[in-house]
Amino acid sequence: MTQHTDLPSDLLPATVREFIAAHVVRDADTASSFLTEDVVVVDQDETFRGREEVHAFLRDAGSEFEYTTEQIGARRVDDAHWVVTVRLEGTFPGGVAELGYRFTLREDRIAELVIANHTA
Repeated sequence: MTQHTDLPSDLLPATVREFIAAHVVRDADTASSFLTEDVVVVDQDETFRGREEVHAFLRDAGSEFEYTTEQIGARRVDDAHWVVTVRLEGTFPGGVAELGYRFTLREDRIAELVIANHTA
């Protein structure tokens, strides 16, 4: 059964919660430790495959800007799918963005992550 409810962070799976925490502080090494070897990440229509390529993306993405990240929502789709909504504010074009991080988990690891502009 699909559940679409806002959740407090502490009810997210530890893998998702800890990945987001590491990603927010730009700790690519820790964030990468939560990924499967064959992970696929899609960010704004650009695709990264495998832990090594995704690690480079996590390390370098947005490094030319200063910004803050705030988690503003989270929901469970089903046991393997979770969505975390974050709000970025900073020196990038537009200055503010709300992004949905759509996670697919496999055996307590992130197998897929799609990052896209948030839609209600």
